[in-house]
Amino acid sequence: MSKNPATASHAAQYRPLHFGVTRAVMTEGPNGVSYLKAVQPLQPCAQRLTDQLVHWAQTAPERTFLAQRVKNADGTTGDWRRISYAQALDSARRIGQALLARGLSAERPVVILSGNDIEHALLALGCLYAGVPYCPSSPAYSTISQDFGKLRHVLSTLTPGLVFASEGERYGKAITATVGADVEVVTTSGAVPGRATTSFDELLATVATPAIDAAMQATGPETIAKFLFTSGSTKLPKAVINTQGMWCANQQQMRQSMPVLTELPPVLVDWLPWNHTFGGNHNFGMVLYNGGTLYIDEGKPTTALIGETLRNLREVAPTLYFNVPTGYEAIANAMKTDLVLRKNFLSKVSMFFYAGASLAQPVWDSLYHSEEAEIGERIVMTCGFGMTESGPFGLFVTSPDVKAGDLGLPTPGLELKLVPNQGKTEARYRGPNITPGYWRAPEETASHFDDEGFYCTGDAVKWIDEDNIHLGMKFDGRIAEDFKLATGTVVSVGPLRAKIMGAGAPYVQDAVITGLDQHEVSAMIFATPAVRALSGLGAGAPMADVLASAPVLAHFQETVNELARTATGSANRIARLILLDQPPSLDLGEITDKGSINQRAVLQHRAALVQALHEGSAPNILQPGN
Repeated sequence: MSKNPATASHAAQYRPLHFGVTRAVMTEGPNGVSYLKAVQPLQPCAQRLTDQLVHWAQTAPERTFLAQRVKNADGTTGDWRRISYAQALDSARRIGQALLARGLSAERPVVILSGNDIEHALLALGCLYAGVPYCPSSPAYSTISQDFGKLRHVLSTLTPGLVFASEGERYGKAITATVGADVEVVTTSGAVPGRATTSFDELLATVATPAIDAAMQATGPETIAKFLFTSGSTKLPKAVINTQGMWCANQQQMRQSMPVLTELPPVLVDWLPWNHTFGGNHNFGMVLYNGGTLYIDEGKPTTALIGETLRNLREVAPTLYFNVPTGYEAIANAMKTDLVLRKNFLSKVSMFFYAGASLAQPVWDSLYHSEEAEIGERIVMTCGFGMTESGPFGLFVTSPDVKAGDLGLPTPGLELKLVPNQGKTEARYRGPNITPGYWRAPEETASHFDDEGFYCTGDAVKWIDEDNIHLGMKFDGRIAEDFKLATGTVVSVGPLRAKIMGAGAPYVQDAVITGLDQHEVSAMIFATPAVRALSGLGAGAPMADVLASAPVLAHFQETVNELARTATGSANRIARLILLDQPPSLDLGEITDKGSINQRAVLQHRAALVQALHEGSAPNILQPGN
């Protein structure tokens, strides 16, 4: 099999998938600026997401909207608990009525501390119905953080009138430490010691009146639906305003870029967290807008939880599937031997979609091998480009010929401004899916929009093929992450990170690039849990011993040798490589709760190690040719 999915695809047969945007138009502006947009315009869309809830409750009332496995007393999970569209609408009206009675508003919104579950979803729908903004906060801010610093920032920014958590005991410490005594606390189960706690069932038992339907009708495109906090990769997270209009416009844009959404109600098995725009806006919104079914997957792409995801995929056949590269890697490995998983998972799915990092070529090849063995054709692996501020959907690929880093063309209604910036081309967005700004941060908002009203992403792009604009763009890194060597040579961090992750697959979680004002580029590696098996040491072995083992060092020696063989100059030649035995810290901002590495924070907090790396005095440094 070819090692390049783009060249291999010409000979391969794919399960049919239509691409909605395949042609673009570009106009030139002054000073090297150009503007790119899809040929077709954005079609009319719903005014508010709750219109779709009402529509599907009327036209498909018994269809399952949400499903989640019942949790047993011993901590295991059992059969699926299902919520129909009719039940979801009834619950949204009841909860919305309860929220109206409490006088909640944008100034006193709802903050949800816990993760994906049915009660979380019903509370969110109740907020949307009543016109009360809500914010799903990262559960990690309450359960993993030791100082609750980011949670305090969320609460102080939003000043909520109600805080919800699924389990009083699990979230009690965080609530006690951060939530004011004047804020109502609601839990699904358990109470928070030392303070009054309202049961979620009490909200659900509220009798709905015509007042809640009037409140829903009073909402419109400008109504704030939710606040989503950015990952905080460069500074404290910002509260991105998400309006009903931008959410609905983005869903319509997705329908036009991905016509598969109009062909059959989507069925998703999905773990992606709702406190992020990928899981919460893109996927949850996709299911609701298009009358689909969402099976809430309580697994995750980790050693401890991937088994639950595989169990779910053996039982439920999705029509579309979304995941991050580590998730696809685990599924690809499992399908090599788990024929039941392979048969069910591939039986109905018409499209894969990855985001969050580069998908390593061995994973791509393994998926293709299983697909061809099981169904005689390949499933198109798609990707695109978006961000919290764009709703998130922005760009989407144009054909099955997808390579890592390809982004494609702007979705209908979104205009892409291409601006020369520090030797690269920055992508800027303008369209109905773009946020009006950051909550209670007018200066921050103003700094992110240019004089033509385009949102400045800070992301660099370049043409897939300069001679064919209709193929669209590919990713060229974050402009702010790039730096210069002492020689003045610019190091493009994003593409170099992707190259290292591909060369070191499947043992590289991420790479931090060093070399500011130095003569050479070096890299610090966060390894994946798979290195434990590679090392041959036991599960309880200290990570320092695992990384210092002969098999692990041999693998990464070959990695650094391969990188040297393919380097084209000092800007992409890794002179030294070191493996980090201390994981990235959430509290120090080295990693976001969605798993993205903050390059700046790692370099700042590990400055002594960076210096030792470039001086050659750090232990276990790997260099080309050794």
